[in-house]
Amino acid sequence: MITIRSDLVNEIFAHAVETAPGECCGLVGVAGDGRTQRLYRLRNVAPAPLISYEAAPEELFAAQRLMREREEQLLAIYHSHPRAAEPMPSDTDVRLAYYPETIYFIVGLAGAAPVLRAFRILEKDQAWNEVEYEITDE
Repeated sequence: MITIRSDLVNEIFAHAVETAPGECCGLVGVAGDGRTQRLYRLRNVAPAPLISYEAAPEELFAAQRLMREREEQLLAIYHSHPRAAEPMPSDTDVRLAYYPETIYFIVGLAGAAPVLRAFRILEKDQAWNEVEYEITDE
């Protein structure tokens, strides 16, 4: 079971709301002890940001460099589906899931409150599985 701090979940929700109606994207880094440490917001530079996301390459590389310097690992990649109440990976999400070892958080904004769901996406198999997670206050 993976865990994510509640303040980071709130920051992911805020990023999604600020970016709507476009999709937001970012990374979640985790320390060696398994506790979630930092959120790395990234700019969405996709040609059609209302229906897809693509992290700005320079920001993605800078975030990954910072994670290495801080001795963090990539726990999750997050993005939003602003028009979904119960978000699920799209065909594009599955096709472009280049990190099979990581978790993909997807935020849905179309309901009364934001919804966060977690998935393991297997681009090679063109499949995904929902992953349980726990929100902590640590």
